[in-house]
Amino acid sequence: MWIERKPDGIVGPARIGRVSFSKSGRSIRYGDKIFESLKRIGFKANYIDARTGEEYWISGCHKDGKDALYSTTVEIDENVRHEYWIKIRNKPELSHVSSMKVAGKYSR
Repeated sequence: MWIERKPDGIVGPARIGRVSFSKSGRSIRYGDKIFESLKRIGFKANYIDARTGEEYWISGCHKDGKDALYSTTVEIDENVRHEYWIKIRNKPELSHVSSMKVAGKYSR
C-alpha cells in the first residue's frame, strides 16, 4: 500500500509497505502504527494515526506508479520491494530500487 504522511495537509514523505486490515475494515495496521479511517471527512487524507493524530493518505499502489498527488519521495520496504517492481509495476529491472522521487498527479 501507498502510505503518505500529510504534515501540512498537502504533501509529505511516503512509503510503500505491507499493511493489515482490522476485521471491520475501519482500521489499518502498519508496523507499530494503527490508522483509523477519516470516513471521507479528511482533506487530501483518508486515515489518521490513532496515537498521534497525524493525517495520512493510504491507498493501493497503481500500476503506472502515479500514486502521489504532488511530487514527493517514497521509500519501498525491503519485504515488498520485489513484489512492487515485478507484480505491480511490471519492471523487474528496477527491483533493486528502494527509494525514488515521484512526480505527483498535479505536479508541473
